[in-house]
Amino acid sequence: MKTLRKIRKNAKALSPVVASIILIAVTVAVSIAVAAWMGALTVGFMGTEQVEMRTITFNSNSTVSVVLRNTGTSAVTIQETWINSAQVTPNSPTLPAAINANAEATYNLPLVWTAGNNYQIKVVTAKGNPFMKNAIPPT
Repeated sequence: MKTLRKIRKNAKALSPVVASIILIAVTVAVSIAVAAWMGALTVGFMGTEQVEMRTITFNSNSTVSVVLRNTGTSAVTIQETWINSAQVTPNSPTLPAAINANAEATYNLPLVWTAGNNYQIKVVTAKGNPFMKNAIPPT
């Protein structure tokens, strides 16, 4: 019984300043966690543009066939096609052309190509995102 009284007499509480600092720190930590969680939720609802150039084939009739696959979560509209920083108009399909999510489209671009040269093929979406790949025709 005497030891209990000694403990109660010697027990000191936290000062109000330290308690306020701890409460503010906990509140800030929880608000950061909630903000990160809400941010992760909103990314899932927004569509992303991602185009992958699957194959590039140099045809004998002075064209290049480019197979594009939309690996994003929303439809992508191809607005422009470029070869080595020169804008070209595809023979098919006509632009602008949409590619649905998880779908493929083949673009036939006019190009008088030379074996062994390096060609950079770029497509630009309606949102202004460029996707490019380099290819070298076989010798």
